[in-house]
Amino acid sequence: MRSFTARTWPLALAAVLCACTNVFLQPTRAVYLSPDRVGAKWSLVHFRAPGGPELAGFWFPSDRGPAKGVVVQFHGNGENMTSHFLYVYWLALEGWDVLAFDYRGYGLSAGSKSLSGAVADGAAALAEARRLAPGLPLAVIGQSLGGALAVASLDRDGGAGLRALVLDSTFSSYRGIAREKLRLSRLTRPLAWPLGFLISDRFSPDRLIARRRPVPLLFLHAKDDPIVPYADGRRLYELAPGPKEFWDVPGNVHTAALGPLGATFRPRVLRFLDDSLLK
Repeated sequence: MRSFTARTWPLALAAVLCACTNVFLQPTRAVYLSPDRVGAKWSLVHFRAPGGPELAGFWFPSDRGPAKGVVVQFHGNGENMTSHFLYVYWLALEGWDVLAFDYRGYGLSAGSKSLSGAVADGAAALAEARRLAPGLPLAVIGQSLGGALAVASLDRDGGAGLRALVLDSTFSSYRGIAREKLRLSRLTRPLAWPLGFLISDRFSPDRLIARRRPVPLLFLHAKDDPIVPYADGRRLYELAPGPKEFWDVPGNVHTAALGPLGATFRPRVLRFLDDSLLK
């Protein structure tokens, strides 16, 4: 599984040079893992944004009777939901309904990649979760680029029923992360600032985070994150209105809290989500 990988920085550079944020999206059509392989109870669902292509998602119903709420996962920029669902499907074993989905151009979803399309697809996924679990509280987990898309999609959607938002290893702006990657090379470092203006920040979280619904917000970020700098996550945290929490993740890792470090962080995230239903 990968999110915003170390190998992605040359693509961020390419994005700046061609003034195209779509290169932040790096989909594949490969099937990495079926939910059957982990013994999950699931079904394949289809939906679409208005005027958009048909999208696909994995639906994991609560394994503990009536669900407490429904979680929607916004995955990172690489691969597709057949690798990323591993970060969240376990919540179905803890009494939550879970929807993991692919943006257009990813995995089983039709169409071609598009940043604006991915935002529309995210809003459609939120609507689909409400349709599948009518009346249940809604929680959103966004990882890396998926966190940025989640903030933008919730802004478009309005966030009805939202009770909790988790942003895992998320950057604060497209322009900022592009400049960060440009600074990694001596050849492009002097151009990082001026070329950064060519990247669109229309959907950047630092522009939209203050407009979110005032629900519990959790940030997860590793101090030595090799992909999205820790300072970037802290900046987004500072810009966000409360209630909010920031949890440091140990190690030189990216989006590891719900993956390799899950033994430590999954129970804490579960408590955060469950507690959100009481507020």
